[in-house]
Amino acid sequence: MKKEYGLIGKSLGHSFSQKYFTEKFQRLGISNSNYQLFSIDTLVNFPNLLKEHPNLNGLNVTIPYKQSIIAYLDGLDPIAQSIGAINTIQFKDNQLIGYNTDVVGFEKAFKPLVQPHHSHALILGNGGSSKAVQHVLKSIGISYQVIARQAQPNVLAFSELTDFHYKQFKVIINCTPLGMYPEINEAPLIDYSKIGHLHLLFDLVYNPLETLFIARGKEKNAITSNGLSMLHYQADAAWDLWQ
Repeated sequence: MKKEYGLIGKSLGHSFSQKYFTEKFQRLGISNSNYQLFSIDTLVNFPNLLKEHPNLNGLNVTIPYKQSIIAYLDGLDPIAQSIGAINTIQFKDNQLIGYNTDVVGFEKAFKPLVQPHHSHALILGNGGSSKAVQHVLKSIGISYQVIARQAQPNVLAFSELTDFHYKQFKVIINCTPLGMYPEINEAPLIDYSKIGHLHLLFDLVYNPLETLFIARGKEKNAITSNGLSMLHYQADAAWDLWQ
């Protein structure tokens, strides 16, 4: 009987995960495993999913469940515990253990792009992916300010950004789903006229490969990167946990 793996989220039409793992299995000659997309409208359905798929050996988790799924798990890896968000579930000894391989994925994809003047970052969004990015920036010594739709303690609203922020914070990381397929004409509400060649724009979105956020950064000669390499790195780290 085949081992099952998969991704759970609310809307998965944007996801490349199934394609990536299917090709990975073919490349490695793994014929007893498959990877599926499990779109669920509410986590109340998660226990039923587990019952309906008794051969599950591992799951990835995407928006909007990276934080709320924790209530359904038996334990957390220490890094996931400190972040408060997970993207990978390990099935081990009849228990579900949460991990955050976004940390590995983002660090490997992001660090090679960093230049000495990239000492301060604006993190757009404050969800589960943002928590992983905050963890990485803290670990590599980059100061950051989180930006969200509404101001919160230690979080600024987009409307509160000033010239100072664009001059001081030369790294801008999009952790929101804005611009993700099929809503490809959306982009975070920052002032792109303030972006220049010293800026680094990193978008966790990877479908489309060039979001409006990235395209506007390129117009200003900024260093840009989408989230595809991060996806690959975090997926490989998840696979290592499932073995």
